[in-house]
Amino acid sequence: MKENKYDDDAFFDKYSGMKRSVEGLAGAGEWQELKKLLPDFKGLKVLDLGCGYGWHCIYAAEQGAELVLGTDISTKMLEVARKKTNFSEVSYLCCAMEDLILEENSFDVVISSLALHYVDDYKNLVKSIHRWLTPNGKLIFSVEHPVFTAYGTQDWYCGANGEILHFPVDNYYYEGKRSTVFLGETVEKYHRTLTTYCNTLLEEGFTIKHIVEPQPPEDMMDIPGMKNEMRRPMMLLISAVKN
Repeated sequence: MKENKYDDDAFFDKYSGMKRSVEGLAGAGEWQELKKLLPDFKGLKVLDLGCGYGWHCIYAAEQGAELVLGTDISTKMLEVARKKTNFSEVSYLCCAMEDLILEENSFDVVISSLALHYVDDYKNLVKSIHRWLTPNGKLIFSVEHPVFTAYGTQDWYCGANGEILHFPVDNYYYEGKRSTVFLGETVEKYHRTLTTYCNTLLEEGFTIKHIVEPQPPEDMMDIPGMKNEMRRPMMLLISAVKN
């Protein structure tokens, strides 16, 4: 069964209180860098895989997208997304992204925010995205950085007095499922190397345009723990074009 932690009541309540859940795109530390990779949405057809609350769908509609389809496996996330969305151009579909059946050449842009690391078969999903995109269509996505996912626990290594010593990186080349604790709940994710993320795109007919490892923004440095995020890469942003 595919991972759907977001329909768990306890987990969803905790997630709803996060800064990015409350403030939307402005509360997402990677947003300013991700925004730079996005195209001019005017007149385009957009697919958002793992759309969550629909923040990126709403943004695309605000920027003049002709049609936006947001998909997510979580009914709770989509319930919130529908309440937040006031654009007739935006629709939502409850479905795991691996199970989607969409027409070929039907979208100009595919975006995905922090969702692909929940997918086991990344290669097959990339194949599908390539089919769904129009010629020269764009793919822009963010995932947890392979350095961040490699060890599994995603916790700092601390000294006897609780001081942060370093962030562990181990078993980097052993790709596959990792169990971690997020918001006090056990969550299953999938680790893959930077090589796999990039070469799979190249092998399946994409040209990579940008690779970004976003740093914490200056205006968030006063948030507790944020300065420590300069010690490790937490996220990876990639933009690519269908050949």
